[in-house]
Amino acid sequence: MKIISTNISKLKTVLYNGKEVKTGIFKVPTCNEVIIERLNIMGDEQADLIYHGGEHKAVYAFSFNHYEYWRDILENRHLSNGMFGENFTVSNLAEENIKIGDQLRFGTALLEVSQPRVPCFKLGMALNNKNAVKLFTKNYCTGIYFRVLEPGVAKTGDTVYIEKKSTHAVSVKHLFQAYFDRNYVGAESLFYDAIGLKELAPEWKKKLEKRLFIKNPTQDT
Repeated sequence: MKIISTNISKLKTVLYNGKEVKTGIFKVPTCNEVIIERLNIMGDEQADLIYHGGEHKAVYAFSFNHYEYWRDILENRHLSNGMFGENFTVSNLAEENIKIGDQLRFGTALLEVSQPRVPCFKLGMALNNKNAVKLFTKNYCTGIYFRVLEPGVAKTGDTVYIEKKSTHAVSVKHLFQAYFDRNYVGAESLFYDAIGLKELAPEWKKKLEKRLFIKNPTQDT
């Protein structure tokens, strides 16, 4: 794996459906080395800190290999690195092969996989396509959020190494797909396995616990 592009953004206010929306999704490539801090990348801004940034969403990476597919699906040959809101566009970053808790070295920084990315309406804004969120979700390969174990610096061209590989079977793609595809075989077992992982972000543990409770409600005695 290799960093194809490093992408950051300042906050921007845009008009969307008649309302002003403040967002940091409009990432643009930078030629400079980026500084990866504990809670974000220096110079990269997020508007809604409840749903973006913070310990368990400090860094977002998306595979460069997905771009050609989306250029065809969205009928947009002008999609450029950073268009999906990612901080790092990385070659061969396959969600089905990356597991929750895997530790990857980006430059001098050590990052740990914390959760899949769940798209919001701002992705549709960035791509100028009202169907983008639905299409993105159904594809199940939505990129990876990381927490920062060791701050550091990274730049375009750096090789990304997996320094620690998890031994369980909960991959980023399979977890995301099991949650959003109600016909996913073995979803309940996967959810229980995922909840038991200390590396999984609390936000996702709550999602899975709620889903399991709805499916198997306890009875008061």
